[in-house]
Amino acid sequence: MATKIRLKRIGRRNRPFYRIIIIDSRKRRDGSAIEQVGWYNPIESNKEKNYVLKEDRILEWLKLGAQVTDPVNKLMKRSGLAYRWHLMKQGLSEKEIEKAVEEWKKERDKVIQDRIKANKHKKEKLKAEKDRKSTRLNSSHLVISYAVF
Repeated sequence: MATKIRLKRIGRRNRPFYRIIIIDSRKRRDGSAIEQVGWYNPIESNKEKNYVLKEDRILEWLKLGAQVTDPVNKLMKRSGLAYRWHLMKQGLSEKEIEKAVEEWKKERDKVIQDRIKANKHKKEKLKAEKDRKSTRLNSSHLVISYAVF
């Protein structure tokens, strides 16, 4: 049986919520699942807490030959599960895999912190630019208004 790991949409209109499921590839999107292995909430603003994956079950299904769809693969990359699967396919031992994943997580945390700092710096820069423009507009407006009177 050709199985896929994909998203099953639940939730109301304009408020999507997805279950990550194992399903026969020939069934429709919201068909009956073989197993539920997580969830994803795209409405949640915190990208680190808007999904949950049962990593051990996903790895078992991947070993059995299940294919992953692109949205689920993106979530797996975000959690480090795709990297773990890549290392397992290379034939590394569990110790080596754990060490590599820990290094990856440290690097990922550093990248996320750098992004947060860059975003904060960008906001401050935009605010300063806006303040400078408003000051310039106010001062030129005053000069023009004095010239008119």
